[in-house]
Amino acid sequence: MSSRANPKVVVLMGGPSAEREVSLSTGRECASALREAGYNVIEVDADLNVAARLQEIAPDVVFNALHGRWGEDGAVQGILEWLRIPYTHSGILASALALNKLRTKEIYRKAGLPVMQSVLASADEVRAAHVMAPPYVAKPYNEGSSVGIYIVHESANGPPQLSADMPQQVMVEAFAPGRELTTAVMGDRALTVTDIITDGWYDYDAKYKPGRSRHALPADIPADVFDACMDYALRAHRAIGCRGMSRTDFRWDETRGLDGLILLETNTQPGMTATSLAPEQAAHVGIDFPRLCSWLVEDASCDR
Repeated sequence: MSSRANPKVVVLMGGPSAEREVSLSTGRECASALREAGYNVIEVDADLNVAARLQEIAPDVVFNALHGRWGEDGAVQGILEWLRIPYTHSGILASALALNKLRTKEIYRKAGLPVMQSVLASADEVRAAHVMAPPYVAKPYNEGSSVGIYIVHESANGPPQLSADMPQQVMVEAFAPGRELTTAVMGDRALTVTDIITDGWYDYDAKYKPGRSRHALPADIPADVFDACMDYALRAHRAIGCRGMSRTDFRWDETRGLDGLILLETNTQPGMTATSLAPEQAAHVGIDFPRLCSWLVEDASCDR
C-alpha cells in the first residue's frame, strides 16, 4: 500500500448482491474502526459507476467490504487490478474459485480435505425429481451467507420447490449432520475454532438476526477435532490461494469422532462487523477490531 502518512482508504460496500445489507453493516463498522485507527476513510456504495468513482477519488487502498457475487467472486478485484489500486482480501482467481462451490470442492479433494458427496444440476432438474437420495441440501452454487438453501429431509414427499429466483445451476449436496464449526485464517495463521450454536439450521437469519445463534469460542470439542479444524482451514486458505483473511466452515458429526468432520466452504470476504465470527476470533487471540482492520489495510496490494 501507499507509504503516505495518512493513507486515503475507500471502504467499498453494499453492491447489488443478495448479501447487500450484510455488506453495508460490514462496511460501516470497518470504516468506523479505520477512522479510529487514524485513516482518512471514504465510504463508497458500489454500483455500475464504481470504476469512475474510484478514479475520481484516487484512493491509496480499497478496503473490500463487499459480500457475495460481484464483490467476492473476482469481479471487483478485476476492476481494482485494472485501475492498479491496492486492495484487501483475496485476488481474482482465489475469489472466483471460493465462491464457486463446485470448484471449491474440487480443490478440497485435491488437497486431501474431507467433503460431502455433491452434484451440480439445473434448477428444473432439482424441482422435477430427487437428484440424489434424501437427506440432502440444495443451494446456489455461487452465493454465500446461506442464501437460498433448501434442506430435503429423509421423510420428504418430493423434491424441493425452488423459488423462481434460484439460479439455473444448483449444488445438491448430501446432508451433513452435526455441529457447525468455523475457523478464521489471518495471513498465515489459523486463529481458533468457534462452535456456532443454534436451535435449527444455521441459515441467513441465524447468522445475522440478534439472538438466533450464539458463539462458543474456543469450541469445547476434542483436541484432535480442534487441531484438525485449524489445520484444514489453513490448508484450504493456501490451496485456494486466499490472501488477507478467510474463514472456513465445517460440520462435525460428533458420533463419528474425527471422521465426522467435513468442510462446507471457505469465505474469502468473511463478515467484518466487530461481533462477526472472524473478528471475534481475532479478538480472542488479542487483536482488537481497529487493529484487525488496520492489518488488512497494511496487507493490501495488487497482484493478489
